[in-house]
Amino acid sequence: MNDYKYYLDNGIFDIQNGRFEQGIENINKSLELKKDWEIPYFYRGVANQALENFDEAMLDYTKSIQLNEKMTDAYYNRARIILTRKDIENPDIEKAVKDLEKALNLDDKFIDALFAMAAAQKKIGNYHKALEHLEKLLEIEPDAVHARALKKLILQKYIV
Repeated sequence: MNDYKYYLDNGIFDIQNGRFEQGIENINKSLELKKDWEIPYFYRGVANQALENFDEAMLDYTKSIQLNEKMTDAYYNRARIILTRKDIENPDIEKAVKDLEKALNLDDKFIDALFAMAAAQKKIGNYHKALEHLEKLLEIEPDAVHARALKKLILQKYIV
């Protein structure tokens, strides 16, 4: 079988069903046949992120973005890795902010990116910017419990 799409479809199906290693194998077969397409790199990044192979996931998301700079979710996922990794002492929050800015430029109603941006801004002490992103998120999704909680925390603890 030398149909790159067949292997990609099977890989995506595997990943969506939690079979990450199997998904990576199928995607690797797809990439052996066609390397110049962002989708397999993105999904392999998703699988690697789920397996906590964060460095590999970052490389895959970066390759996906190099092939298509409109990969909103790749920017978001890359930022999420930076913001949530526990094995890096001083993560590059500014790099995460840049990725989130790209994601939000591509989709200004991307709720998860708005929340991640607020959290990133809070981490670097930009409390008013964090609140701006939370306000925008709450305009779109008024019942966003985590956004309300973070807003309350920032207002009570950091803005006097």
